[in-house]
Amino acid sequence: MFVTIWEYEVAEGQAQAFETLYAADGAWAALFAEYPGYLGTELLRAQAPGAYLTIDRWRDEADYTHCLAYGRERYAQLDRLGDALTTAERCVGYWGLLTRSG
Repeated sequence: MFVTIWEYEVAEGQAQAFETLYAADGAWAALFAEYPGYLGTELLRAQAPGAYLTIDRWRDEADYTHCLAYGRERYAQLDRLGDALTTAERCVGYWGLLTRSG
């Protein structure tokens, strides 16, 4: 499994719109679901007002990069919508599932 984690600071008064856009059934998830290997999205809200994380799960990194390459126009449109709702956005990182063989 391949995971992307993003951190956001949402502008005051924009929490509901942000949650709608980034939720597991939101527009981002709908875009990702059009591509093979997408496993789901979690939206986490911190106790601190306006602080959120998204966790997007993919079967592997190749599926994720395929989505980025072929969905880039819609990705850019959604990114602009999200930019209007946030004051900060940061990629926390990309993660792979650790497996132990043996």
